[in-house]
Amino acid sequence: MSANTPTHPSLDQPVTPFAALDSDKVEANIARLRGHLAGLNATLRPHVKTAKSVEVARLLFDGHAGPITVSTLAEAEAFAGAGFTDIVYAVGITPDKLDRVVALHRRGVDVAVLLDSLAQAEFVAEAARTSGIRLPALIEVDCDGHRGGVPPGDPVAVRIARALAGGGAEARGVLTHAGESYFADGPGALAAAAENERRCALRVARTLRADGHDAPVVSVGSTPTAHFAADLTGVTEVRAGNFVFFDLVMAGIGVCRIGDLALSVVTTVIGHRPDKGWILTDGGWMAMSRDRGTARQRVDQGYGLVADLAGVPFDDLLMTDASQEHGILAIRPGSRAALPDLPIGTRVRILPNHACATAAQHERYHVVGSGSPVVRAVWQRVRGW
Repeated sequence: MSANTPTHPSLDQPVTPFAALDSDKVEANIARLRGHLAGLNATLRPHVKTAKSVEVARLLFDGHAGPITVSTLAEAEAFAGAGFTDIVYAVGITPDKLDRVVALHRRGVDVAVLLDSLAQAEFVAEAARTSGIRLPALIEVDCDGHRGGVPPGDPVAVRIARALAGGGAEARGVLTHAGESYFADGPGALAAAAENERRCALRVARTLRADGHDAPVVSVGSTPTAHFAADLTGVTEVRAGNFVFFDLVMAGIGVCRIGDLALSVVTTVIGHRPDKGWILTDGGWMAMSRDRGTARQRVDQGYGLVADLAGVPFDDLLMTDASQEHGILAIRPGSRAALPDLPIGTRVRILPNHACATAAQHERYHVVGSGSPVVRAVWQRVRGW
């Protein structure tokens, strides 16, 4: 039986917990971002790290392959095997991984690596010299102090580009990720983060070009900034990944609505504690992850919102706590909603805080349509590094 053939025709049959994916919502989420970027004349280079699914990636390109971003070389290798040959590996490169990058190039796959130091540039240049392949690299720009990258104005960016070019590698351009946009709140803050991301990337790209490097690529992106960018002049591509599924963090900062969330985890009621106002399930943090991203937002969603098997949320019912294989469902503190009557054996769907982290707990998706428990397909995920 193929990986895409459902082994169970309905969500009420597979052993819980498992990941359910609403493909109708995935397609709507894709259409929304593609439409927005088309209005700005920008190319989408989706980040496949959220779904890690070839089938989801093909939805992004109308059933075909296209330019993608990956977070692991396992993703790069798996997607290359499925015909995706234009890849950005958007995690800082280390020398032990360059043999795999070279091997992909020898298979006809264009893989650009990411770096932000002279040491990395020297490793890439040496690999280019040894292999005879003009390995492309993007210089990471730190636009908001979130993580790695070269700050705009730091002369090390030019030294990195010179080291690459001098060793037979290619300084293909710059890449930045507005990671702090995940903590923005509201349209104004999100739009400002998007414009800051663009300005920072362009500043470094112009510096490289003034030093004689072509630097044709200016790559920006995060799910929040991709949706709230108003001007992408000078940008050549936009990266985003979470948007295919969305999650409660994205809903909490105003990027999407709860109804847009495509990923959920199906769990089964295994007990009750009426004295505590609890319903117990077989889905703990091993199924949901430990991510509590909404705890810092105005509305704390616990470990996730609880919905029925058709995907309709119960009134103020949260997964409030988790141990390894147990979930605790309770009414949101301060709410007057009544605890629903969910007998042992009832299945519910938990909408996650962080889609990337929750999806990573699972090997496959049971794919359904909106409002239906009928499983259309089973899609495998790429795992490992």
